Amino acid sequence: MRAQAILRRELEAETLTPRGLTINDFETLLHLSKAEGQRLRRTDLVGRLMLTPSGVTRLLEGLNEAGLTENHECDGDARVTWAQLTSAGAETLECVGVNHTKRLRSLFRGTLSEDEVAQLSELLGRLPGVGPGSCAG
Repeated sequence: MRAQAILRRELEAETLTPRGLTINDFETLLHLSKAEGQRLRRTDLVGRLMLTPSGVTRLLEGLNEAGLTENHECDGDARVTWAQLTSAGAETLECVGVNHTKRLRSLFRGTLSEDEVAQLSELLGRLPGVGPGSCAG
């Protein structure tokens, strides 16, 4: 837990906070960028982010206000709302993602070899709810 807290704090301070983002914002943009059509139902984000429905609603409100995401109503079901990545969101993710990866690599440099980082990524990907490839950087 300590390692996770340290990594999270470092990544937020160095790469996310200067852009006005939280780790949950970054993860949301990342999930949307990888989804078909760069959009997901809010209910899908609840499971992927491990937040409550109201937590996802508050998160998306902030991202919408920042112009990084937008809401789309489902034509076939008025109860369904999609969160869509905007072009500004994609650009922000690209910039932050590069810095995020560089910072993450610098935190491991000198402590773990490239092979050990790959092994750690593979092992973490085996944990329940993570999935293969989720930890690859």
